[in-house]
Amino acid sequence: MNYVTLNNGVKMPQLGYGVYQTPPEETERCVLDAISVGYRSIDTAQAYYNEGGVGAAISKCGLPREELFITTKVWISNAGYDKAKASISDSLKKLHTDYIDLLLIHQPFSDYYGTYRAMEEAYRDGKVRAIGVSNFYPDRFIDIANFCEIVPAVNQVETHLFWQQKTAKTVMQKYGTQIESWGPFAEGRNDYFNNPVLKTVASRHGKTPAQTALRFLLQSGVVVIPKSTHKERMIENFDVFDFELDAADMADLESLDTAQSLFFSHYDPQTVEWFMTRNK
Repeated sequence: MNYVTLNNGVKMPQLGYGVYQTPPEETERCVLDAISVGYRSIDTAQAYYNEGGVGAAISKCGLPREELFITTKVWISNAGYDKAKASISDSLKKLHTDYIDLLLIHQPFSDYYGTYRAMEEAYRDGKVRAIGVSNFYPDRFIDIANFCEIVPAVNQVETHLFWQQKTAKTVMQKYGTQIESWGPFAEGRNDYFNNPVLKTVASRHGKTPAQTALRFLLQSGVVVIPKSTHKERMIENFDVFDFELDAADMADLESLDTAQSLFFSHYDPQTVEWFMTRNK
């Protein structure tokens, strides 16, 4: 396993397992499968409604808590100091743990400054080992990074072959913030796994397109959290440390960047209004 060192010295596995859209009733089984494969970093969120399943797996996996790296995120409806503080306590209970390894603001809406103050307090109290943000575009990221006391350790953003986040990554590096990918496969959009360039590079190494896409992100310094409910795919996604892409491979894959989201834009009013409906 490769690790990255966050700006406060905490080590984080560069490859983790995500549970976005994993049904609550399947989460415990999926996380236990992922841990059995070798994953030690698990990414969940309040808005996924499956923190309880992650917590059950943490309790049953048989590993010491310190061998796991658990991430969760504060949702919009829990924004603001008081609500965020209460939600952090609630997440700790659901996750069956005394501390969270990485706590993120999920979306840059509502009183996220108040949320971040509650997170800074939880960090100082030892309830959280590192704090950061998610889905913060460069403008809002620069804003919060300049007006908080603890600079975000991580910014988790949509990052994949077709949107490599080159500008955002440069901004994060300036502040010592680690980029983390959600949607490293773009949920298969844009006929992801059948892209001819990706398939050609994969064939050179005897690897699958999925493994090659993950390897590209890893070599680009990105933390990745692929999600699957199938153990065989978990195994496939984990088997990415026995080969290396050369400069020509990397250049071929870098050429696929369109610098555009395949999901949504926070600058689109309809998208923002949709997020507000999720806030109720």
